Amino acid sequence: MTERSLAQWLQRLEAIHPREVELGLDRVATVAQALELMDLDIPVVTVAGTNGKGSTVAVIDALVGSAGRTAGTYTSPHLLRFNERIRIAGAEVADAEIIEAFAAIDAARGEVSLTYFEFATLAALYLFRRHRPDVIVLEVGLGGRLDAVNIVDPTVCVITGIALDHQDWLGNSRDQIALEKAGILRPGVPVVVADENPPPALLRRIEKLGAAPAIMLGQEMTVEGDGDHWHMTVRDDAGRSRVLPPIPRGPLLPANVCAGIQACLLLGFEVDDSKLPGVLAGAAPAGRRQRLRVNGLDCLLDVAHNPSAVEKLVEYLVATSCNGETFAIFSAMADKDLQGMLEGAAGHMDRWFLADQPENPRAAGAAAVAAILDGMGEGNWSVSADLPGAFAAARAAARAGDRLVVFGSFYTVAAILPLVESGSSFEGVPPR
Repeated sequence: MTERSLAQWLQRLEAIHPREVELGLDRVATVAQALELMDLDIPVVTVAGTNGKGSTVAVIDALVGSAGRTAGTYTSPHLLRFNERIRIAGAEVADAEIIEAFAAIDAARGEVSLTYFEFATLAALYLFRRHRPDVIVLEVGLGGRLDAVNIVDPTVCVITGIALDHQDWLGNSRDQIALEKAGILRPGVPVVVADENPPPALLRRIEKLGAAPAIMLGQEMTVEGDGDHWHMTVRDDAGRSRVLPPIPRGPLLPANVCAGIQACLLLGFEVDDSKLPGVLAGAAPAGRRQRLRVNGLDCLLDVAHNPSAVEKLVEYLVATSCNGETFAIFSAMADKDLQGMLEGAAGHMDRWFLADQPENPRAAGAAAVAAILDGMGEGNWSVSADLPGAFAAARAAARAGDRLVVFGSFYTVAAILPLVESGSSFEGVPPR
């Protein structure tokens, strides 16, 4: 039989399980045990939270590398290539290795049905066992308690900001969602909480479980800004307060930076103050407040896909004002809080360029988004048949000094990012 390509494997993974999401650990743990992946004898950082997980993982990866050590990182979703999900020492794992991992998992699972995400998680663990990095960093896909990465016991836990998202799966309050995130905690295992206002249920769970030490933003960790720089304090490996050098403001949220630094210190990795600003300057992952230039225009791409993330994006826009107008290129999933996202951005966008995603059944129709904007008095919008068309329309309307802001979902940024990076002239589907 001809060997499947990675693209063919991914198509197969999407087809063999009837549901895109099926929370629970029994099935994936059964296969992990068969492959001897449950205890890799490598320190593990597990990162949960609503927003900021990918940025926190990127900070840890960069700091571990700067200390001359190797991190294996697993994140989701990807923007452009599946390989982005599994990295060793910052480099994406090659197709051939992922294919080998998928084949081994497929052979070991027998009659056990696995989701796409569960296959991906097991592939990451399979490859980490082979490469033996100095630390493994696992990003939770959804929730925490029943997420596939939770089959692995962490050495350090990180919980980033908690907000309303995925309510159908996780609950309708921050307390309920926090308890799902807290499922990654273990007795006696350190936890870093990077939420400036943690839900009371999370604090109670930490205390009841005995997760320790518990290092909280605003208490053991602090972040203050003076305009151009962030000033942070963390705890060293002896539990003493450590003042970090001033960190220039950049695309990464300071709470996530602080959490990543703190996790590294808890693991015993050296954090060199003299290298820190430079290391962090290169740590931001693609699509997180990513700034690029195209034909003289400033483009900002952000995967913000819930009201809390949009609020942080708007704060960044206000802090980095442009000389001209700000144009939004927006498309989001229909199951998200569209009203909340648009309300958060209303008043900060001079024009809206909306798009359908005809190949994505989850996406909200552009006409429906336009109706919400009309209801807010945000009537300066146009609608395109697809995202490349919206990008083309925005570029045609923009002048020197204007800014294009692309946000709403990973799919939105993934469609626009290659067009911005190419910098070439582009003809898309015109607005209608």
